[in-house]
Amino acid sequence: MTPRSLPLLLAALFSATAAHADDIFQRVLIDGSRLNQLGVADSANAGSVTQQQLDARTSYRPGELLEAVPGLIVSQHSGEGKANQFYLRGFNLDHGTDLRTTVDEMPVNQRSHGHGQGWTDLNFLIPELAMRLDYKKGPYSAAQGDFSSAGAASVVYANRLTQGIASVGVGQNGFRRALLADTLDAGDGSLLYALEAQRNDGPFTQPDRYRKLNGVLRYSEGYANNGFNVTAMAYDASWNATDQIPLRAVQDGTLGRFDAVDASDGGKAQRFSLSGAWRQTTDDMSSRVSAYVIANRLALFSNFTYAMDDPDNGDQFAQPDRRVTAGLHASHTWHRHTDRGSSDTTIGLQLQNDNIHNGLYNTRQRQTVSTTRQDHIVESSIGVYGENSTRWSRWLRTVAGLRADAYRFDVRSDRAANSGKASDHLFSPSLSVIAGPWRDTEAYINIGNGFHSNDARGTTITVDPKTGEAADKVTPLVRSRGLELGLRSAAIAGLQTSLSLYRLDFDSELLFIGDAGATEAGRPSRRYGIEFSSYYKATRWLSLDLDLAYARARSRGSDPAGDFIPGAIEGVAQLAMTVTPPGPWSGSLRLRYFGPRPLMEDNSVRSSASVGLNGRIAYQIDKTLRVEVEGYNLANRRDSAIDYYYASRLPGEAQPVDDIHFHPVESRSLRLTLVKNF
Repeated sequence: MTPRSLPLLLAALFSATAAHADDIFQRVLIDGSRLNQLGVADSANAGSVTQQQLDARTSYRPGELLEAVPGLIVSQHSGEGKANQFYLRGFNLDHGTDLRTTVDEMPVNQRSHGHGQGWTDLNFLIPELAMRLDYKKGPYSAAQGDFSSAGAASVVYANRLTQGIASVGVGQNGFRRALLADTLDAGDGSLLYALEAQRNDGPFTQPDRYRKLNGVLRYSEGYANNGFNVTAMAYDASWNATDQIPLRAVQDGTLGRFDAVDASDGGKAQRFSLSGAWRQTTDDMSSRVSAYVIANRLALFSNFTYAMDDPDNGDQFAQPDRRVTAGLHASHTWHRHTDRGSSDTTIGLQLQNDNIHNGLYNTRQRQTVSTTRQDHIVESSIGVYGENSTRWSRWLRTVAGLRADAYRFDVRSDRAANSGKASDHLFSPSLSVIAGPWRDTEAYINIGNGFHSNDARGTTITVDPKTGEAADKVTPLVRSRGLELGLRSAAIAGLQTSLSLYRLDFDSELLFIGDAGATEAGRPSRRYGIEFSSYYKATRWLSLDLDLAYARARSRGSDPAGDFIPGAIEGVAQLAMTVTPPGPWSGSLRLRYFGPRPLMEDNSVRSSASVGLNGRIAYQIDKTLRVEVEGYNLANRRDSAIDYYYASRLPGEAQPVDDIHFHPVESRSLRLTLVKNF
């Protein structure tokens, strides 16, 4: 399927099947209440976060919306326009590897990306349009596939807004934001539009100068499960970046906490997409089809080692990436009901093709000095799956699935020795057994296989482009194996809790490192962990959230360097309070603990923990007008947002120095927003 033909297919498909009026299923509206997952979820770690809960969160950047997933940490080590860093279940997920993220069924993870595999840039997200965030953890769902071993998060946009939104926000550090969104009646359906403009400098000596323009246009007809929508999105951004800096330079006074070593770091990003979704549901079956075309363009300039490799020009490098991604996801479910139980059987098909041009260049002040490598990549995949969910009795149900994936990689590199074709396939079975509910409590056993794909360039590489030495090829598809035990309970009125114990193994692998343009050896790994999540509706106007997670991540096999995995997250905690009393006032507070992490394989160097306190107060002036004040890092702690340990060389230093490199948490700041509904 070509990108040019997909819009024609969308139009033909969605217009050919008119949506029937359905009194059972309401229109997809922005709504808000805590969703009880008893009898619905297949594991203790799965859940759904409503729009009301998302709206109560105080998020410094759009990607932090995903911190609504218990145990997930979202961080940043560079400028605002760069994809965030993610941490979950003992993983430093880098920019998104092993966390499958979708927005309206469009994949956000970018395969074979110029900077990092699974690159997940959520800066195009408009939080006010998100009606729900669904999440799962572990390789237990046949429908998820690539990048989902640690977890999967799905943001669902509304087809209609209950009210129009006009919002203007101002804040410290040059923050400005304006949003206009509404739904109009159009023909037999609805037309939703949203326009967003934002700028932010941050507290940095070299201002971020982040500038963003964002737009969404959606036409929809019908209902949530009987209807269709077609959506166009556009996003454009530019920024400067204060990348991580060496601790030694701050301690000796050479640099301030918010200074930059290379003030020319930064980038530009664009994203354009056309997508559509169609649903049809009857008593006996349901069908779903979604399709998309996405065009992404990125120019990224970074300098992490300063003047270690090239004392004359510096170590800045560029990683441009432009691509067109086209795909399709179709599924059909048969519903069967008997006197003793029910059964749903689903078959699905997923197609994706990426046409990619990316490279790695040595630069100075964003001007090219030399070329390390440049590539044209075509990566194609097909995934088919089947899943059966059966309720055998009032207290027992099972979910059994099998998925098959096949990938094809075609790499044309500027060095002929690194060009070539590769392919791989694998099967991923999964099984979940759910017992209960007894006294509003369910028990879960989950077991399954998953995988992530590796960078296509690593599947055909034979020569390191920097050194000219021989390089090992990576395994195209790397298998994971998960096992989990869980409990979920709503036995106490107003209290929902879940507890899970898990193990996740990854096979031995080589990794392609985008910053170097070559491969790096990796070892098998194993992670054990425990997670606890609770939500308590104490009164009609007070709710409390508590999420706790701990993971133990180790490399397997013998290595004198040690068994710890650098950057692997260990302890995480979040505590939140939301207050919505009768009257015009409302507010929330959220405390986040991001625990220390090993930075070396022998655990001899560790990061410090960070603690963040964010809050929000809102006053409803009248039925359609309210004012909000949001505060970030209210305790004004001087913590690190992220830490690394490696060698670098500052200008004037005689030799490279092994050191901690950190990016600071933004200092305390306030934002004032006026919201008009109409």
